[in-house]
Order: sequence, then C-alpha cells, then structure tokens
Amino acid sequence: MMAGMRPMTPLSASDTPVVMSLLVVNGLAFLAYMLLGPAVIMGFGLWPLGTEGMTDRFGGIPGFAFWQLLTYGFLHGGLFHLFVNMFALWMFGTALEQFWGSRPFARFYFICLIGAGVIQLVVATMAADSGSIYPTVGASGAIFGILLGFAMMFPEQRLMLLFPPIPIKAKYFVVLYGAFELYAGVTGSMSGVAHFAHLGGMAFGFLVITYWRGQLPIKPQRRLLR
Repeated sequence: MMAGMRPMTPLSASDTPVVMSLLVVNGLAFLAYMLLGPAVIMGFGLWPLGTEGMTDRFGGIPGFAFWQLLTYGFLHGGLFHLFVNMFALWMFGTALEQFWGSRPFARFYFICLIGAGVIQLVVATMAADSGSIYPTVGASGAIFGILLGFAMMFPEQRLMLLFPPIPIKAKYFVVLYGAFELYAGVTGSMSGVAHFAHLGGMAFGFLVITYWRGQLPIKPQRRLLR
C-alpha cells in the first residue's frame, strides 16, 4: 500500500539537509552490511533483552545494548526494504523538514526512531520468552512517525496509492494504514514485519506534535506548532 504525491515545491539538497544526510547514512550502512555480512546485524541490530549468550543461525547472540535503539534504524535486511523506507523518507520527510525546519525535524525523526525501538524491544523480548528470537532492523518506525506527522500537518493533501491506484487524503491514508498495522500486529499475520515498531513510531510522533502544540499537561517553553 505504497503512496506517492506531487511535490509541493521544488527542493534542493540544501533545503532539506537532514533528509539528505539520512539517505546517505542509510545507504552507507547498507553497503557495510553487503560487504561485512551478518556481523553488522549481530552488533548493531536491536536484540531482545535477556538473549546474551544464546545462539541463532549466525552464531552467538550479543544481546541487547543501548546503542542498538539508535543503530537498528540505519540497517536494512535487503535492497527492497531499504528502497521503500528511503523513498518514503524522501517523499514525506522533505515536506516536513521544509515546513518545520531542520532542527525540529531531526528531533522528531530520532524520537520516533528510538520510541519505536523501545516498543519493539518490549514486543521482541516477550516473543523471545516463548522461543522466538530475532533482531529488528530498519528505519520503518521513524518513517511511520513521519507519515503520521505529514498527515497531521497536511491532512487534506491527496496521495496516490499504488495498490489500488486511487487518490486518498493523507489523514485517511494514515488512519487506514495504522488500523492495518494494528490488525496485523495483533493477529500475527505478515510475520517478519515489526508492526508494533510501526505503531510505536506513529504513537511517539503523535505525542511529539501534540506536545509542540501545547496540548499535553506538560507544556513546551514555546509552542512550535498551532
């Protein structure tokens, strides 16, 4: 259910330095994975709590380390995984960075990424207790936060779905996509996809924007958004 939109205004790399930097770093991380193999995932993927010393098909599991809550978001399991996430980052992230500015956008991105990692860490640890041990990789948690942010900033913007090829407003697209992720996560369909990380990224994105708007009990020093 990928979606695209017409560019809102022409952009150059200097207009969105954070997005462009993220694209480059993710590309370099994927290149490192291609060159070095599973060792990159073993050291920098997000592993469940309490798995130190266990083994999987790649060998001994290093277990959880705090830096993995950041590094997992720069690793991808395949070229298609990388392409989908980076295409969405470019498509929706450029609009948000131009609208908010680079510094707020960077804070938003990394809060969503780490928040999604925390949620996925809990879910993966629960799964590990029942014998299912796997690392989590990918920027999808942050990307889903960006999708949520885009829909909240530009709710009436029309997106063109690829499957099926129909237009839909951003606000409806995100609600439907979130409902699908919740259904898939609860039912366990589409195994191998971190549905709760996606939902976690959206949840943290919603909290950040609500905070910036001054709509939470804890108020920002100055409202960044209306």
